[in-house]
Amino acid sequence: MANEILNLTCKQLRDQIADGTVKSTKAVEAVFAQIEKAEPKIKAFLRTHKEEAMQKAADIDEKIANGDKVGSLAGVPIAVKDNICTSFSKTTCASKILEDFEAPYDAHVIEQLNAADAIIIGKCNLDEFAMGSSTENSGLQQTVNPWDADRVPGGSSGGSAAAVAGRMAFGSLGSDTGGSIRQPASFCGVVGLKPTYGRVSRYGLVAYGSSLDQIGPFTRNVEDAALMMNVIAGHDGRDSTSVTEKDAPVPDYTADIDKPIEGLKIGIVPRFNEGASDEVGKAVKASLDTYKSLGAEIVEIDMPYFDYAVATYYVIATAEASSNLARFDGVHYGHRTADPHDYVEVYSKSRDEAFGDEVKRRIMLGTYALSSGYYDAYYLKASKVRNLIRQDYTKAFEKVDCIMMPVSPTTAFKFGEKTDDPMQMYLADIYTIAANLAGVPGISVPCGFDSQNLPVGLQIFTPAFSEERLLRIARMYEKENDHNIVMPPLAK
Repeated sequence: MANEILNLTCKQLRDQIADGTVKSTKAVEAVFAQIEKAEPKIKAFLRTHKEEAMQKAADIDEKIANGDKVGSLAGVPIAVKDNICTSFSKTTCASKILEDFEAPYDAHVIEQLNAADAIIIGKCNLDEFAMGSSTENSGLQQTVNPWDADRVPGGSSGGSAAAVAGRMAFGSLGSDTGGSIRQPASFCGVVGLKPTYGRVSRYGLVAYGSSLDQIGPFTRNVEDAALMMNVIAGHDGRDSTSVTEKDAPVPDYTADIDKPIEGLKIGIVPRFNEGASDEVGKAVKASLDTYKSLGAEIVEIDMPYFDYAVATYYVIATAEASSNLARFDGVHYGHRTADPHDYVEVYSKSRDEAFGDEVKRRIMLGTYALSSGYYDAYYLKASKVRNLIRQDYTKAFEKVDCIMMPVSPTTAFKFGEKTDDPMQMYLADIYTIAANLAGVPGISVPCGFDSQNLPVGLQIFTPAFSEERLLRIARMYEKENDHNIVMPPLAK
């Protein structure tokens, strides 16, 4: 029974709980039995909350038994990245500086999950303050890829992706600043969606790069991603960048999910596919062939400023990070050094003791880019290039309905393979970063495996606030394949 429950999708489980075929308490028991079996190998969670989850599941079962109305994710176990504030648990950002921090409120997306009667089972590991491409930068523990214990799960939302791939949650939330949902989704063989900037409220998300961050879902299939978007998307007055319903109404993302896009035009940049490894390139080409067999037209396009995305991103993101992380100083928030000689040491030693190397590197890069005499040369210039990258997307979408490319140049790499060379690590996000600079939505969909049985992801972009179209295009491919139902070895 437990395995049968774990193989259900979010929607299937939601429907079976609603009609009484499965009790929510049984689903939560199955998930925690799986956590007991797989978590010692994968280490996706920083904390779990079994007692609270069981109590909420019992409440949901009672509501359903009484015929009371329940939400659209009633009784479904969901995990959350640990940089999203929750009032019932610590929010550490996988950093020693926030190791004991307890937020006094829930993030907007947590309120939405609770309103939908989802059951939050735990908080997931990440690269410290969401800075990284492998989750190796976590200050608290190391998460491994459920497909191979010697390889990284991707980053920075590696714990959230690994939890879903490892069948320890039916869905999860991550945050994506430069690819932090799509890249780990690709490495772990699950679906990961970065919504349009402004589509999901960032209220309660601990900021890394404020003009780039976006919360989005991990699921095992595209339909479940649509279901979770129905819950978390929408206007929130507490986030000044949240777009109103008047300007961009939120549709029902599940309503037409199975309707293919007629006359679909897919834009590709041939040199992008050539820049990936042979096996990633073959899997993406095979995906395009699937779309062609469904009647889609492949159109070659050019995106000339895409090549500057990595450099532009690391100026803008680090500049914003240096400002956002200034509050973690041992006085306002976070760890305070034990025995300072003066007030200067309170700040300097507190931050030195508790921030990891990658966070320190990005704070210093950002501080330099914003410093007097260098602002025009770095931050201002990067902002201008960002506009040119946005124009790349705008011009492309005048010719095509969507753009497709790999998610990452390679499949999941081994621990330590890139840690000594930050530039190589940064280039792991070369295909994902531009979407954050442009603010458009992107999704990673499993599209095959390499010769070592590691998942490959196909990345799809559509114009801003067209997630409905994006999900329908992704669903067209998914219905022709079964890559998303294969269970990784460490989950068995």
